[in-house]
Amino acid sequence: MIYLAYQTTTDFMEPFRAAAQVAASMLGASGFGDNYFVRNISASFEMLGRTKLTHGRPSYQLEKVTVGNSEVEVVEEAAFATPFGTLLHFRKKDVESAQPRVLVVAPLSGHFATLLRNTVETLLPENDVYITDWHNARDVPKDAGVFGFDEYVDHVIQFLEHMGPGSHVIAVCQPCVQVLVAASVMAQTENPAQPLSMTLMAGPIDIRINPTKVNELATTHSIKWFEKNLISRVPPGFAGAGRRVYPGFVQLTAFMSMNMDRHIKAHTDLFDHLVNGDVEKADATKNFYDEYFAVLDLPAEFYLETVQRVFQEARLAQGTLEWRGMKVDPSAIRRTSLLTVEGERDDICAVGQTMAAQDLCSKLRPYRKRHHMQAGVGHYGVFSGRRWQTQIYPLVRNMMLASE
Repeated sequence: MIYLAYQTTTDFMEPFRAAAQVAASMLGASGFGDNYFVRNISASFEMLGRTKLTHGRPSYQLEKVTVGNSEVEVVEEAAFATPFGTLLHFRKKDVESAQPRVLVVAPLSGHFATLLRNTVETLLPENDVYITDWHNARDVPKDAGVFGFDEYVDHVIQFLEHMGPGSHVIAVCQPCVQVLVAASVMAQTENPAQPLSMTLMAGPIDIRINPTKVNELATTHSIKWFEKNLISRVPPGFAGAGRRVYPGFVQLTAFMSMNMDRHIKAHTDLFDHLVNGDVEKADATKNFYDEYFAVLDLPAEFYLETVQRVFQEARLAQGTLEWRGMKVDPSAIRRTSLLTVEGERDDICAVGQTMAAQDLCSKLRPYRKRHHMQAGVGHYGVFSGRRWQTQIYPLVRNMMLASE
């Protein structure tokens, strides 16, 4: 019922938001932009017009990249696809020399993979980059089947197999667990496509270490509670009508509640920027929230199984996790170099939770393992922003090159 109520309210408000956007545009073009009263009304209309969520993937906006001294065109190509996700290739035209092939595994946690735009942008000049472009579950027909924890691991393995032997993999946040499972399974089965290197960034390998508010929420409620209170069915009118999902708008609400004062201040500042004509500052805030308010529904099976296996029972860390009936053994990894990265101020995946992978990969030789704790950054600073670009990425690059 919660999803139907949300969609009904959204549809009801749409004409009012559209009218507010038109009014803001007309006032902006009226020639009275110097009038403080008019700017206040225009800003109010624009703020009202922005009170909505979107459910389609934003653009990656990566049309060109500088390689060496040349600017080259970037073309997005679907290298492989299933109903639930696309292996998206950022193919660079007219680049003659081979570059390391790297798969960026994006979280499936309420936002689209475009949240990692800056991650990809940083990698692109020196690497042949692919990403897991997850689909919105409300757009996946019920007859496509289920997508749970094991299916996520399946996708990582299939994508690496499609890319071929000699690839690298980078996991950001939540999928660090699934990527470590995939690498373990590929090592156990002697899969020739097992990656040369694996970078795990700010992920919940062992949530028992320095538990955060996210971890505490998962452990203070039963899995039945999560299923009863957070799972809904997609309402009529969408391709996935009837599919059970964890709605993206619910996840967004949970994320925002963790830092509500920060979001309120950001929108208060946005209003002031609009009134004062600070276009550059206003655009920066609008661009961020356009991305942040683009939400993706998760298949219910994946959400519930991840909560239970990763956040409640820490099965991988305790050695009890199974994939397709096979016990997962990270100590089988011997050919894949490991880099773990954490942020000093991360309030989602605390310091120590990702580093736990170092101990799980117990038979990996010391020269193939490295850990980095980035001072002064929170969760998003690990994979986005200046410190990611200038301090963390060079370590990732060196790990990949050393593994070639």
